[in-house]
Formats: sequence, structure tokens, C-alpha cells
Amino acid sequence: MENSNQELRGAEVLVKALQAENVEYIWGYPGGAVLHIYDAFYKQETIQHILVRHEQAAVHAADGYARATGNVGVALVTSGPGLTNAVTGIATAYMDSIPMVIISGQVPTHAIGLDAFQECDTVGITRPIVKHNFLVKDARDLAVTMKKAFHIARTGRPGPVVVDIPKDVSFKKVAYHGYPESIEMRSYNPVRKGHGGQIRKALQLLLSAKRPYIYTGGGVLMSNASDELRTLVDMLGYPCTNTLMGLGAYPGTDPKFLGMLGMHGTVEANSAMQHCDVLLAIGARFDDRVIGNTKHFAQNERKIIHIDIDPSSISKRVRVDIPIVGDVKEVLNEMIAMIKESATKPDAGALAAWWSTIEEWRSRQCMSYDKGNGEIIKPQYVIETLWNMTKDTDTYITSDVGQHQMWAAQYYKFDKPRRWINSGGLGTMGVGIPYAMGIKKAKPDSEVFCVTGEGSVQMCIQELSTCLQYDTPIKIMALNNRYLGMVRQWQEVEYEGRYSHSYMDALPNFVKLAEAYGHVGMLIEKAQDVEPALREARKLKDRTVFMDFRTDPTENVFPMIQAGKGLTEMLLGSEDL
Repeated sequence: MENSNQELRGAEVLVKALQAENVEYIWGYPGGAVLHIYDAFYKQETIQHILVRHEQAAVHAADGYARATGNVGVALVTSGPGLTNAVTGIATAYMDSIPMVIISGQVPTHAIGLDAFQECDTVGITRPIVKHNFLVKDARDLAVTMKKAFHIARTGRPGPVVVDIPKDVSFKKVAYHGYPESIEMRSYNPVRKGHGGQIRKALQLLLSAKRPYIYTGGGVLMSNASDELRTLVDMLGYPCTNTLMGLGAYPGTDPKFLGMLGMHGTVEANSAMQHCDVLLAIGARFDDRVIGNTKHFAQNERKIIHIDIDPSSISKRVRVDIPIVGDVKEVLNEMIAMIKESATKPDAGALAAWWSTIEEWRSRQCMSYDKGNGEIIKPQYVIETLWNMTKDTDTYITSDVGQHQMWAAQYYKFDKPRRWINSGGLGTMGVGIPYAMGIKKAKPDSEVFCVTGEGSVQMCIQELSTCLQYDTPIKIMALNNRYLGMVRQWQEVEYEGRYSHSYMDALPNFVKLAEAYGHVGMLIEKAQDVEPALREARKLKDRTVFMDFRTDPTENVFPMIQAGKGLTEMLLGSEDL
């Protein structure tokens, strides 16, 4: 505890709170309502502030940092447009359950509600897209409010918390009695341990299964339970799939991994989901992109065990038989201990038969693609080449949203958790570069690649400037097909090829643009140049490199399940269109 009769300004209390939470980096953009806070930052040494070029990128960068490290990401924005620009980043983090604290400035307390300059109702605007938010009306409450914010952000089902601080609150001097060491909140007590009886029931069901399947999502990564998941799958010998958000929780190169499931998942992953008799769902939410049409999914009889920290996620879209509310890591540890003690072993005969059915699905090789004539660059080939070059290194892949995101998820085999960083739930274009910046700050010795498209990349292209100023050398790979590719694909499949506003007619010269920002630009137009270009880019360790890969504009992402269709009603290629 520090000297209890210290007088500090609210802004200084805020800085002390961030220091006590061991915050290393904060991404932000100054403005009138946060100038006292910026003044307090000027007087401290321990936290590095990174000045972005747009508030959306501040929140995305803090989000990318949080996804890669598991620590709480922190962003700082001013009132009014500062906060409204941050909304997309906050909603992105909320949908994917990312622990974050966003500090926003607010007009002075006496001006709130009077339409003051740069005023907006922060609490009202962000309420539906945060785990919780606070308006601090008294500087004496600041330390305890920050303690609550970090606690809420990182415990239970993680999520973003907004702390709105009026300008006079950050200026006022108050007695500072140190940062609280612990916090008790009557209204917030997330369950950590799963119910022992439920786990035992689940285990009996799991061990008696004839066609078992393990389906895992982002929750496994959030609770750092990848080791436990691997132990469980390897002990049982059951097939396993990950959602888009869960990739890397189980090694992508292991034969027990059936690939990603869902809208652009593999035939084997989706067929197993439809035809299993016992499904163990771990930290996943059965969302629309994963199981397609719920009625179609429910046609097949199966028993479902669902482990999730958030009770409201259980039986939300699909009715489950055995709910287990608890932290994935703790529940899996208990499960593993019980399996070791149990005399029951999985039915080897039934399991062998199930695997032979799965191998039949797998033999259809749904991920093979037309390699073309070697002249034109196939986007899948770019990702495969990247994977082959980096699979044995400590590499992080970020992506934006669209076809390139799906190809990265399909063709880069993630063997480790928290290496695949993308916007799953909200599907936010523009996250790629800020995510990569945030990760590179956290992991300066790792390689960070941003797989993007010429559409997405222009949504936060101004952050190339931040990369230069803060020396975060990232490698940007634009799969440039001159189309908003995913929109074009849907227009081809669902709208008889009426390509309404999905073609980009006036693209910048990305090489010159990268150079204008002080970076290296490369144009790659032939398949044989893909590998040499990547090799050259990787050699430039301390430079940000923008690689403009001119890829086949007609290529589609397959397999594909159209909206409203069931998991087994897959389109496997252009011959199905």
C-alpha cells in the first residue's frame, strides 16, 4: 500500500491503476476530454502509449494484443467521435469474448446532457456491445472502478468493459489510498468449477458413444485449455473439429483433427457433426455459421454435452442434454482425472467403424483445388506456400474478413493456440493490420503476417503510418482479386451473377502506397514468383512489407454451405453451382 494521504489528480489515479494492472501498452488518440489523462501519461515511464491514426484501429490493436497474449487489451479514446469511432472495435471484441478495457473521455459532469462540444451518450451507445460499462462521476471512485473493470473483463466469459471519465473527474485532486488488492462484487460471481455430478454423467455418455465427436470453439483458447483438450482427445482417440475461432486449440496436422467445420468447413468435419451420436461441445456456441440450419441439424438423433463458462450460451440455439457450466480448463482437468480412474473404456469396435466412415468422407479430398496453368496465382496456393515456409517457426497470422480469411483458415494448418487472429463473430473488415500491430508489440521476436484483401485492407490502411512510427515490422499479404470476393461469390451463387457493386474499379497502386508510407512494396503476378517474394519479404526482418498478390478473380471458397441450408447440403466446387 502506498502512502495513504497522497493527493492525486483523477488522471494520475488512472495511470496508477493501469500500472497496478501491469499494463505495458495502451493504444489511443488524444482529444480535448482526455488531455488531463494524456498529461498524466507524459509524466510516467512504464506504460508505452501507441498513437494510432484512427480510433477504430486503437481498439483493434488492443484486441489483437489481447487475443495473442490472453492479457487485457487497453485502449484510450476521447469523447464524442473518438468513442463512436471505437464502437466497431468494441463490438468486434464483444462478439468474440475478448478481455479489454476501453477508457473514453467525456465532457465535464456539469455539461453532460447539454449537447456539449464532442458529447455523446457513451454508456447508452455502448451498452449492447460491452460486458459492462461505467460512467465515473467522482474521482474518489476511480481506483475501485478500474479494479472492477479489469476484473469483469478478464473473468468468466471475457469481454470488453468501457470506463467513461468526464474531464473534470480526471482533473480533480483526491486522496489516494492505493489500488485495491481484491474486489468483491455481489452481483458478479462467475462459476469456475463445473458440477461434479454433471461431469460424471457426461463421461458415462461420452465413453458409451458409438460415433463420438469433439467440437471446440474459442472458449478453449480463452481459458488456455489447449493442453487439456489435446490430452482428452489423445486419451479417447476421438475425432475433433475446431470452429473458425478455435483453430489451433487442437493441432491442425494431427490425423484426429477433421479440419474446421461450418459454412466453409470440410466434408469430413461437417458430416461427422451431422451423423455423430454423442457430441461434446467445448467453449463453442453452435452459431449459424457452424451448424447451418438448426431444423436440419436436429433431424438426426444425437446426445449433446455442452461445456461453457456462460450459462446463457447453453441451449441458446440447439437444445443440449447435459449442460456443464464452468471454466473449460477446470472442467477438462476433472474429466481427464475421472477417465483415468474409470474402468469403462471407449468401444474400440464401434470407434474403428466410425473412423472408417470418416476416412471415406476424408477420401473425397474436399480441400483439393484446381492449380491452374501456373501462370495465374491461385489464392489457396499463396496460403499453402506461406504455411510450408513458416510451419516450424513461431508465427502469428492475422486476417481481415472475406474469401482470403476463409482460405487462410482452410489452408494454414494451425498447430498452436492463439496464432490465428481474426474477427469471427462480427466479421469486421479492417482488423488485419491493427491486429498485426498489436501482436508485433507483444511478440517482437515472432513473425507476424496479415493476410488480407484489397477491399479489407483499405479500411484501416492509414495504420501503415503507425507501423512506421512504432517500429512494428509486419508482413502484409494482400490476395488482390480486384473484387469484394466474398460478396462476388454470393452474387454468383445466389443472385445469378448480378455483380452489384462488388468490383473495385479504382484501386491504388499498393506498391507506391506502401512506399509513400515508408515501407517496402512488392507486386507479385505469377505463381512461380510467390515463394521467392515471400522469402525476400521474410529476410527484411525490420521492415514492414506490403505484398500485392494478383490472384485469380474467379476463384471461390469451397466447400460452401448456403445460408439456410443444412450441414450435409454442401457445394463442393463450381460444378455444383
